[in-house]
Amino acid sequence: MKKKKILIVIPDGVSLRNFLFTDFPEIARESGLQIVYWNATTYDIAGEGEKEIKLEPAPRATTDLYKRAKILAELDHFKDRFQDPIYEKYEFRNSSKGIKNKIKNLIVSRLRRNHSGEKGLEVLRIRMNESERKSQYYKHCRVVLKNEAPDLVFCANQRPVNAIAPITAAKDIGIPTACFIFSWDNLPKATKVIDTDFYFVWSNYMKKELLEYYPFVQEQQVKITGTPQFEIHYKEEVIMSRKEFYKKYDLNPQKDYLCFSGDDITTSPHDEIFLKDVAESVRNLNRKGEEMGVIFRRCPVDFSGRYGTVIEEYNDVIRSIDPQWSRGVDSWDQVMPTRQDMMLQTNIIQHSFMVINVGSSMVFDFIAKNKPCGFLNYKPRIENLEKDIREVYDYVHFRSMPDKKAVYWINEVQEIEDVIKSAKNNTSVSIEITKQWYEIINSSEGKANSQITQQLQQIIK
Repeated sequence: MKKKKILIVIPDGVSLRNFLFTDFPEIARESGLQIVYWNATTYDIAGEGEKEIKLEPAPRATTDLYKRAKILAELDHFKDRFQDPIYEKYEFRNSSKGIKNKIKNLIVSRLRRNHSGEKGLEVLRIRMNESERKSQYYKHCRVVLKNEAPDLVFCANQRPVNAIAPITAAKDIGIPTACFIFSWDNLPKATKVIDTDFYFVWSNYMKKELLEYYPFVQEQQVKITGTPQFEIHYKEEVIMSRKEFYKKYDLNPQKDYLCFSGDDITTSPHDEIFLKDVAESVRNLNRKGEEMGVIFRRCPVDFSGRYGTVIEEYNDVIRSIDPQWSRGVDSWDQVMPTRQDMMLQTNIIQHSFMVINVGSSMVFDFIAKNKPCGFLNYKPRIENLEKDIREVYDYVHFRSMPDKKAVYWINEVQEIEDVIKSAKNNTSVSIEITKQWYEIINSSEGKANSQITQQLQQIIK
């Protein structure tokens, strides 16, 4: 019997992490599926023994303008439809430097203004796809699809503009399509750029979101699978012993460590101040007889030097362990995750007693190993404040939290010491409530790859 072939579009590094650096290829093969990776990244998938077709994306500039306008018009529509101003916070400001950018911004503003509501958005979606049909990139995608004749085209990320041509070409030829919604906060931010026949989501919560935001999507099109993102935390074989881990990363064997997880510079522009506050609190606790340290894990796409002074000043407390992502050549979006970093991250969690950050999904990485999280929720003590990070917790995806006791809330600098002591002594925050939140967001509990494979099989059987 001929194996069913699935062509998986890999538009970016996050897609590699989810669908190549996990057990997905092995589980898919064992289930009888033939997986071919249609790879738009620089990563050598063929070098791992997997079937690969290089995708050389070249979306039209016009397509990108339609995409930008669609996202902004959708946010306007969400704001009006749900009577909620929070959607204004999701608007990304594009550069206005240079005449070209000014012209582009004017075009996008006009498209946004002239295409409001469901009907206007439908027009933008149609025009976006029509624009891409005029590209050589789209024509090349059709040739590949006719040669490969897959039973399904599955896009590992719903967001990139370079995914429009392969999905549109597949639909035009009559090949079934599906995509994976890759992050827990994506749907309220209007980042669903492609329209497919099926959508794979993390949970029933995300399914309800998808159906609410996009009424043209039917319930039977949405498949609940969980996410491969957290699968690494259920693999005991990758865990290093405490002695081995401490030795490799030059940690003090007498100390217990918490993890400070850095945010990107847009989410938390003064993150280095928060790191300093946490380090100072740990130093004070050590003066009182504790033996603690801070493992600092920066955001993988933050290559700024903003933490350097703090790390140097608190070198008795902070041990910086950089993510093992590969650096991009030309821009941040060429930065790629690696298997090595996935193992590093899970070992940092294993050997830390808690994580502190500004509203990161690391809360779920840590609760997968029964570790608590503290959310920073105060204005840093500086004169020129660029952003009050407390607004982050107004974002829609935090409304999924079943109870505020799911995390430690650090509302003042003075509270950091007590939060750290409470976390170390397993008091105050209920791990069970945090687990409930995790289960609301992610239904897989270490079985996402199996559930994704099962849903793929059902679609093409």
